[in-house]
Amino acid sequence: MLKLQPTRMTLALAAAFSVSAAQADDIAPQALTTVPAAQGQTHVTANHMDGQMQDKLKASGDVVVIHDNQTLEADWLDYYQQQNRVKAGDHFRLTRDKDVITGTTLDYWMDEHTGSAQQASFQMGSPDTQNKAGGSKRSLAKAGIAFRGDGSEVQFTGPDQYRLLNSRVNSCVVGDDSWYLKSSTLDLNYATNIGVARNARLEFQGLPILYTPWIDFPLDGSRKSGLLAPTFRSGSNGFDLALPYYWNIAPNYDATITPHINLKHGTMVAGEFRYLEPDFSGSIYTEQLRNDKLTHTDRYAWYATHKQTVIPGLTFGYDYNYVSDVNYFTDFGDRTLTATNVNLLRQAWTKYSTSWQGGSLETMLRAQRYQTLEDPIIPADQPYARLPQITLTANQKLPDGFSFNLQGDLTRFSHPTLQTGDRFVAYPSVSWAFERSWGFIKPKFGVNYTSYSLNALGSDNTPGSNITRTLPIFSTDSGLYFERDTSFHGADYVETLEPRLFYVYIPAKDQSNIPNFDSSENDFNFAQLFSENRFSGWDRINAANQLTAALTSRLISSETGIERLRLMLGQRYYFKNEDTSLYGNQITLQNNSKGLLGSLGGDLTQAWRLDSSYEYNQDLAKTQRYNLQVRYNPAPGKTVSLRYRYGRYEQIGDTTQYGPLRQVDLGVQWPIARQWYAVARENYSLIDNKPLEHLLGVEYNDGCWTTRVVLKRDASLATTITSATTHTGVFFQLELRGLGGLGSNPTSELKLAIPGYSNISDIRSN
Repeated sequence: MLKLQPTRMTLALAAAFSVSAAQADDIAPQALTTVPAAQGQTHVTANHMDGQMQDKLKASGDVVVIHDNQTLEADWLDYYQQQNRVKAGDHFRLTRDKDVITGTTLDYWMDEHTGSAQQASFQMGSPDTQNKAGGSKRSLAKAGIAFRGDGSEVQFTGPDQYRLLNSRVNSCVVGDDSWYLKSSTLDLNYATNIGVARNARLEFQGLPILYTPWIDFPLDGSRKSGLLAPTFRSGSNGFDLALPYYWNIAPNYDATITPHINLKHGTMVAGEFRYLEPDFSGSIYTEQLRNDKLTHTDRYAWYATHKQTVIPGLTFGYDYNYVSDVNYFTDFGDRTLTATNVNLLRQAWTKYSTSWQGGSLETMLRAQRYQTLEDPIIPADQPYARLPQITLTANQKLPDGFSFNLQGDLTRFSHPTLQTGDRFVAYPSVSWAFERSWGFIKPKFGVNYTSYSLNALGSDNTPGSNITRTLPIFSTDSGLYFERDTSFHGADYVETLEPRLFYVYIPAKDQSNIPNFDSSENDFNFAQLFSENRFSGWDRINAANQLTAALTSRLISSETGIERLRLMLGQRYYFKNEDTSLYGNQITLQNNSKGLLGSLGGDLTQAWRLDSSYEYNQDLAKTQRYNLQVRYNPAPGKTVSLRYRYGRYEQIGDTTQYGPLRQVDLGVQWPIARQWYAVARENYSLIDNKPLEHLLGVEYNDGCWTTRVVLKRDASLATTITSATTHTGVFFQLELRGLGGLGSNPTSELKLAIPGYSNISDIRSN
């Protein structure tokens, strides 16, 4: 009888090795089964076995070898016990944890996890994680995408380490060979989660689209230094090609350097540095273009932000934005960037916050100014600089539902052409809250004290002046809650009725001698209905002896808690027809009521959503504005949104001008064929009889790759400019699942343009 070493190999029927080969042929294969393997042991089962255990064991016919988390299946096997080495063929299948390698021949040391396999195919990661988030941690991306391919040889260089020769790999399901990353050598180290490919080329549908002599990449979606996928875009601003390089300096520091080749303007270099520490974080970004081909000037942009905690409760930071010229965003951005970056913020601040039992305090010191990008035809409204500003907010709960609140502000305002000076504001108040499940009442009384020390204005040496304003403010907010159970079309709902009253009293006072540093009139909406002051800032406080009445009714699903329908009505009533304008002078209201507001909306069904609002101007006996939007969204990738907006006096486009507005906005994402989706948006001005934005494109989701082609064209509504500016952009992207995208990604544009838009890469293909 052969003597076995139990630390190496254990058979359920050890006596099977004492019989001759001829006798073994007569033994039923199922008799040679194994017991469960213990840690460090090797188990072998086969139809036929012979040999010397101390030297070499031969096995053939349905061979299975189990060693820890490794399982080998083969037609035949040579096993060398002293080395725990196996040679297998003519066909084998080796499973290491979730990795599966198949091939013709295998030479493998099971303890060291080293060896080689010929004509191998491989699957790295569990196949059942495909198209699912949070799958195998050892995969090409964090989403757990299985990584498969083949090569002339696979070399096992250690636990979770491979070298693939003359390989091709992708993250597609078996049978989908739409794209491959081919390389002469590919090293995969799942211990460090780094892959390195040499002489690599990316092939899509059999055509090479990208080559690199060397590339490394993370295997788990983590950060890794190296070249990122190139991006390109085309449109009115010229064709732009960018090739970013990502530098993973440390776990909490990184940088991205992006050279741009713009055929219209020249070569630009962009750079971003980000840092993150336990007590501080921030970023610095810049774009640099030397000698623009069109303007023959140097053009650049700088953006920086920083926030730091000095001690618990004490923080400071800064925001800095600067561009070289007023047309920078017009030439190197889009319509959204151009519209939202008229005044570029530059500020530094420090803030202290603390709290205690029943109270809190927050104070902030900041210096703030802006770079204003002023159109020579339409002058921009340059904001005041605050050099500096100190604010304070404090509150303290008192017994029996009372509380004390204090708001303070001390600011020095600076401006190159307008009135300058200092402003001090103190607004202490006392409030009381009585709240129950059936309703509430919250009265409040405060005094707003404002003091101005104004500088001389103009060149006539007119002395400055001191102005004070003291206004008492009283308000009471109250409401009731009623609800009942009801049913509709066989479904159970909770129907609510919520009346609310809000009263404000502020005496009228002429404020025309007070400069307007930072006040503007807020839009009239439901939120503004229940505020004391319709002006923002501290320079204007409206007169008020008014009552706001509102009624809200909701229909809420008892099963899901979803608000299926919401109806809101509100109106403001004046006991005195006196008020204050934005210019500070007292005015007389024409009616004792104002601002009839209505709103109707909700998730009518799982697919249909309604949003609408209406405002009636009683002074003019006309509709002031209304908005109606209906959206049909039965499933991801299927959405149709139709919106109509009307305004009697609204801001015109992105300008500072005002006038009537009537717009229709249609947004669509819809499947048009198997795996094909159409996307479109049409935003049309009925007043100007011209489109504000066209967007048209198609998307294709093959499961393993996605492509998008989108054309966007928008126009300015600046009516004082004889030739309205238009911007055209062409987006093309090829996205390879698990590898990234090539081209310019339009998904952010699509999400803004089409309500309910879904990224088709996240939709499981049919």
